[in-house]
Formats: sequence, structure tokens, C-alpha cells
Amino acid sequence: MQTTKLNQSDLSVAASMNYLTSDNTVFTKTEGQMLTVKVNDEEYHGVYLHCSFPHTNNRVYISIRTGENKEIGIIKSMDDDFPKDVVALLEEQIKIRYFAPEITKVNGIKEEFGYSYWDAETSAGSCEFTVRNGGGNVKMVTERKLLIIDVYGNRFVIVDIKQLSEKEYRLVEMYI
Repeated sequence: MQTTKLNQSDLSVAASMNYLTSDNTVFTKTEGQMLTVKVNDEEYHGVYLHCSFPHTNNRVYISIRTGENKEIGIIKSMDDDFPKDVVALLEEQIKIRYFAPEITKVNGIKEEFGYSYWDAETSAGSCEFTVRNGGGNVKMVTERKLLIIDVYGNRFVIVDIKQLSEKEYRLVEMYI
């Protein structure tokens, strides 16, 4: 009996979700590069996109939220639900929100007092950053992709740890 209630609850939640499509939603970018969305007759300023699957598929099930983190609605698939010019606008916003330079070479990692100090080459240039050890700040997000979050919340990725040199892999391995 309890399973039936959970299923009914799950269905009612899914039925109450506000799915956004080009039929009911208009996205625009302000002069300050912020995103505004008009859903039916209601307009929201300074909204942001939250990807349900940012590391595996950032094109589906995208939550559109206010600055106060209130969900306005969900895009099931930006490619299926919106024209190319709107998709380009959404892609730009996703790139800004989920900016994470790719680490192309690990020059060295030093550890001291619960922090690791990384020296790396990235897709955005040479970089030195500090990571608090523990707390999930270095984690595998797919079988091969590693996400590193520094003490300031900046994100870095190693797209394929199997492509690291043996020396680089040994440096990184102890943090995985």
C-alpha cells in the first residue's frame, strides 16, 4: 500500500512540474549579460541554469531558477524544445556557470597542513591553486573524468585520467 502512495506522490510531483518550451517561454539577455525569462505572462530577471547532469549531458533536464534558487521550470531538452538561436544563448549561460578549465598537465602537487597545492597547465593557461583535502573536493564524476574544486570554489577538470603520464597519475592518484 505504501508503494502505491509513493508512486502517486511521484506522479503528482512530475505532473506539477513546469516544463519550458519555445511555446511558453522567451529567453533574452540583458545588457549586463544576465538572462531574463518570460514564462507565459510572468517575467523573471537574473535567472540561471542548473544542469541536472552537468558532467554527462548538460543539454537535458535543465532547471531554470531565480537568484533566490526558486525553480521557474525545467527544459527537458534544449535541442528539441528551442530554436538554434535560443540554444546558443542557453549554451553560453551554461559555459559561464559551469566554467572549468581542463587540466592538460600536472606539473606538481605538494601537501601541507590538510591542503594540497597544485601546479598545472590548463586550457586557460598555467595555474596554481589550493585544494582542501577531504570533503569531496577531488572526485571522479565519470569513469575517467576527475573534478577538482579549489578553496575558492573554482572548478578544474581532468577529462580523462587515463591520458595522464605515469608521473602525473601518481601525483593525482592519492587524491582520488
